[in-house]
Amino acid sequence: MKIALVTETFPPEVNGVAMTLRQYVVGMRARGYEVSVVRPRQQADRDGPLHDFPEHLVKGYAVPRYEGLQFGGFCRGRLKRLWREERPMLVHVATEGPLGMAALFAAGSLGIPVVSTYHTNFHSYGDHYGYGWFSSPLMAYLRWFHNRTLATFVPSEDLKRTLEEARFKNVRIFSRGVDTRLFGPHRRSEALRRSWGVESAAPVVAYVGRVAAEKNLPLTVRAFERFRERHPAARLLVVGDGPERKKLEREHPEYIFAGMRRGEDLAAHYASADLFFFASTTETFGNVITEAMASGLVVLAYNYAAALHHVRDGVNGYTAAYDNDTAYLAAVDRLCDDEPSWPGVSAAAVRTAKALSWDAVLARYESDVRATLGADFKLAFT
Repeated sequence: MKIALVTETFPPEVNGVAMTLRQYVVGMRARGYEVSVVRPRQQADRDGPLHDFPEHLVKGYAVPRYEGLQFGGFCRGRLKRLWREERPMLVHVATEGPLGMAALFAAGSLGIPVVSTYHTNFHSYGDHYGYGWFSSPLMAYLRWFHNRTLATFVPSEDLKRTLEEARFKNVRIFSRGVDTRLFGPHRRSEALRRSWGVESAAPVVAYVGRVAAEKNLPLTVRAFERFRERHPAARLLVVGDGPERKKLEREHPEYIFAGMRRGEDLAAHYASADLFFFASTTETFGNVITEAMASGLVVLAYNYAAALHHVRDGVNGYTAAYDNDTAYLAAVDRLCDDEPSWPGVSAAAVRTAKALSWDAVLARYESDVRATLGADFKLAFT
């Protein structure tokens, strides 16, 4: 069966959505599907093909006020011509920008079934980027967009409930796995820790993600400073890039800024830390939480999305009531009080992550797509 994935973000861009979609493509191809990708052209494409599967590149445009990301143009005619010549049995639209809308209309005009994924809470970014007034119209657009598809896949049960309450139809679960061959305690590097200037026994608290307003970094900083009151030699490791990085570097030159990391290098940065503080309130899932758990870090996060489903407070990590600064900082104190338990918490986190296989996630997706498309399409999957 041929599947066309349409997305406005994909590796080598580094973000949770891009990494998830790469796992989707690789995993579905391993299951016997012919998967092609339609995405905006990136600077790295100048050096030749980046992947070993078919890609159709379109012109990209910078996302305003969000450096490093882009959206694709509304190329409905081009997609219609492409899919007349190479007709997929399914179009999976992963982003809701102009390229995603073009795919929605092109597939509809050709009678090709469309499903979608809801990856990003764009409506909740408004207060961080000066368009809070636009949150309600944006949510209305997202509902209109996804309700034109046969099913909308989301990563968690709590987000499924939220969208259903917002009158989204046919919402299904497409969870997230974690690659424990890549992420794990075996990647820990004492040489890397020495390069950071870390004292041998000093705890390193990691933050991995976009260094941007919607990630609630001021609370992560407050939490780390609270932690440092109890552990004066502690260091904060910031892995990632984004519009807030320069400001954070000016305010805290003593922090370790590692920039963007990929693959085994990223895995080594995770595993060479000791704890992971993540205070974002805008995630649809939060892949970094399960990657940190797989790496053996002691995780502290708000009790929603990935943490709600995978972190058991005081057992394999620590959680705080959602969007409650006071509760989050109190959890730092509780975590510090519980320091003798950290090795056991770390080991339990690794065990949890090992059970989160991408194969199981994709098997459920495959089953749901079969059910969604109905009897006329089931033969295409066999």
